[in-house]
Amino acid sequence: MMLSDAERRTRNADDPANENGAKPEWTAPTPGATMARNGLKGARMEASSTARVLVVAHKTAATPALMNAVRERAARGPARFHLLVPNPAHPNLRHPSEVTHPNVTEGEQVLALALPLIEEACGGRPTDGSVSPRHNPMDAIEETLHEQDFDEIILSTLPHAVSRWLHLDLPHRVAHLGLPLTTVIAQERAREGAV
Repeated sequence: MMLSDAERRTRNADDPANENGAKPEWTAPTPGATMARNGLKGARMEASSTARVLVVAHKTAATPALMNAVRERAARGPARFHLLVPNPAHPNLRHPSEVTHPNVTEGEQVLALALPLIEEACGGRPTDGSVSPRHNPMDAIEETLHEQDFDEIILSTLPHAVSRWLHLDLPHRVAHLGLPLTTVIAQERAREGAV
């Protein structure tokens, strides 16, 4: 039986006369499903599997507050951590260290310092990381979530008085992505001469 294009478009996927017989396996978006698979049937992480945790940080990537958050998350169950460092510099500007060491970017330096600390904090489980080509942290997060599957996010930022990320309302914007979010704010240094 030959069908016109219009008939083919209007045929129900359940109809036995459907040419390929395939029924889409979509469900409503589920909290806890990864952004790349949100809405796919069975995308929700099973309790026994290892959670993929996206850790987003730059200047706070090696702080005690972030290491404590990683330790706490690792204690709750099996997890694999990936550190994402949004491109620290504007694409047209270069950090002074990149002039003296042109093969090592500031973001790579952050990874080199923080990854061993995160691996230690999560009990020696393997960790990995990447430097995003995106300078905007929200763009970096969204791009990473579209490329890889993650089950939750830990966002680490500077204190409110100096944090560009908090002034951009990044935690609130990231929460709208639908994944569980932990926001870690690094402690402000004690002022000199404070009692």
